[in-house]
Amino acid sequence: MDAVELVLRKYDGRPHRRVTGHLLGTDKFGTWIGTPRGTLVTYSYGWRRRERTREDSVRLIPATGWWMAMFSAAPARAEIYCDVTTPAEQTGPAQFTVIDLDIDVLRMRPDGRVLIDDEDEFTHNRTRFAYPPDVVEQALAATAELSSGLATNTEPFATHYQTWLSPKT
Repeated sequence: MDAVELVLRKYDGRPHRRVTGHLLGTDKFGTWIGTPRGTLVTYSYGWRRRERTREDSVRLIPATGWWMAMFSAAPARAEIYCDVTTPAEQTGPAQFTVIDLDIDVLRMRPDGRVLIDDEDEFTHNRTRFAYPPDVVEQALAATAELSSGLATNTEPFATHYQTWLSPKT
């Protein structure tokens, strides 16, 4: 499998997080990247700078949209973790880069609760970094779209991701 690097930056350009996974394939929803248990994630903030993933996951770079999703195998508390981002750009032959816009939307196990996280960080950073109005509008629209999709089990958030997660991570 081909290695693919996912690079997340903040709006001011500073590094945020990066992970290298395995290209699994592409379908109508986008590009699927496997990150098996033990995959190294490098953080550019906080006290933890490098951490290994605890569960098998697949990540989806959507064909269109202002988000990126991670679908994790049990027993991960968050079944689905979505970062609201700018649309992904292919910045190298095996690299995708997004700008993380702070808001995250999660679906939790075992009850399926949908949570919106870091709205306060979005509010702070939209002023601090002067997010343009269209970026704010797209980020809020993506948050609403993700919240609805996760709550109503709209694909790819229902069962489709399991075909990528199960046999190929």
